[in-house]
Amino acid sequence: MKLRGGLQNARIQFEQKKTGHVAFIGGSITQMDGYRPMVSDWLRTRFPETKFEFINAGISSTDSQTGAFRLGDHVLAKGRIDLLFVEFAVNDDQDARHSRRGCILGMEGIVRQMRLRQPLCDLVVTHFVNPPMLQQIQSGQMPPSIEAHEDVLRHYNVSSVYLAREVADRIAAGKLTWAQYGGTHPKPAGNAVASGLIGELLGRRWAKPLPTNAAKGAALIPARPLDAGSFFNGHFLSPGLAKRGDGWAWHVPDWKKIPGSFRQTFAGLKLLCGGRASDEVSLEFEGRAVGAYVLAGPDAGVLEVSIDGGEFESTNLYHHFSRGLHYPRTVMFATDLTAGKHSIRLRLAKPREDGAKGTAARVLQFVVN
Repeated sequence: MKLRGGLQNARIQFEQKKTGHVAFIGGSITQMDGYRPMVSDWLRTRFPETKFEFINAGISSTDSQTGAFRLGDHVLAKGRIDLLFVEFAVNDDQDARHSRRGCILGMEGIVRQMRLRQPLCDLVVTHFVNPPMLQQIQSGQMPPSIEAHEDVLRHYNVSSVYLAREVADRIAAGKLTWAQYGGTHPKPAGNAVASGLIGELLGRRWAKPLPTNAAKGAALIPARPLDAGSFFNGHFLSPGLAKRGDGWAWHVPDWKKIPGSFRQTFAGLKLLCGGRASDEVSLEFEGRAVGAYVLAGPDAGVLEVSIDGGEFESTNLYHHFSRGLHYPRTVMFATDLTAGKHSIRLRLAKPREDGAKGTAARVLQFVVN
């Protein structure tokens, strides 16, 4: 673990004010009944007189870039957050397969946005592990997603828990097996290791008695981001604002009639849906990056996108997990535009002559930085 920053703002709130708002953002490891409720229980035990509110902002399959764009709606919109736990190392690796820069755009997007919007909020990032990442550690390497995230966390003086390293060390010492840990989605024993390390980190930071005159202090924000293009101004832009041509509808799909499994997380949500014969959609936005947060199922097609009247370029919505699932993912159309107002036009590519099934687009939100 890396102890950085004081983590005292959250403690002052919990210990003196007797209330606490704690949020968890991540993928399925966060959304599931795993380390999150264990850490919540640890906090309740540590501060038995404190009334806590816990926010589960975990969404299966999502990565740090999607996290940066949805932070506003799913975390910041809930009001004051005293302590934020973040988990995205595994999904940045296996789901998004991000480059080093891609990992930084997302993680710095979350951390810097949080620092700018709520400078009194404390943060802890936990690096979970999958089999390829475990093999990298066992061969003496740091997994690329963790290495990139750590560069961000050092820059912002944010504490982290290197659970992946601890798991590798315990396996090497014969104290744990991968099967006992539980795999990519840990069993209770694996989640207990994670929550135990988080409790150890917080316990070490909060070991000494709190001075009677202790007061919260805003975290220092580095003048320059690690990457000026990071998504720290990321937010959703409703598809309802787009101009829709024939063949497009902004509605709740009839999922029972659409092949592919569907997660209840998205039940009842309106999506911008287009099919084989759809015309164009156009949208104006202000920012340096634009993309779409989509559900990409077995019938996911190819979007052709034109920015500011330029040539149409193709973005394939289909993901390697789309074969049997309407898979949530963020696809970026552009990440380094000049600051200011822009316009996009998008259309579905005509299906290939070989009978490919990919003819659909279902947009949950447009994303803008």
